[in-house]
Amino acid sequence: MLKLGLGTIGLWVLTVFTASSPQHGCQDARRSLSNLAYFRVRDMRTTVALLPQQGFYRAPDSSSVPITGKDYVLDREALAASFVNPEPPSDSSVARGERKFQKTCIPCHGLQLRGDGPVAAKFVPPPDLLAKMTRDRKDGYIYAYIRHGGAVMPSYGAQVTAKEAYDLINYIRHLQQTEPR
Repeated sequence: MLKLGLGTIGLWVLTVFTASSPQHGCQDARRSLSNLAYFRVRDMRTTVALLPQQGFYRAPDSSSVPITGKDYVLDREALAASFVNPEPPSDSSVARGERKFQKTCIPCHGLQLRGDGPVAAKFVPPPDLLAKMTRDRKDGYIYAYIRHGGAVMPSYGAQVTAKEAYDLINYIRHLQQTEPR
């Protein structure tokens, strides 16, 4: 039993105080176990909140991987050339796109997709989504405009997920085929 305990402690010391990889990926884990960084005053009455002028924020662990963030489009034309809509244009996708359009897009684009919504009267009107100019655009271009905005349209990346954008593209393409202008 004593040998097992000493072996466990020895393994822990080797794990914490030696490099885990050639890149030293867990430096912050070793530092957090060996050097506890407390603030000078640890009294709840005087330190209610951390003030940046009096302390510091710790950076994320070097072995952490971000799982959220904003995806940026640097070149809209390159995205338009390489983008393939992963959602097939089925009836259910078109119906989901229609519901999302009615909830999100009607204020600017209007009921008939002409760009004559109630908000468009106060700003620069958006383009007619059934006109030839929009029909000639590629799916990647429309996707980038929906998710990241453009010259007239603000970014709707927070309100429209990628899957909803695919459904919106299918809905717009369906109407462009059935009711072109």
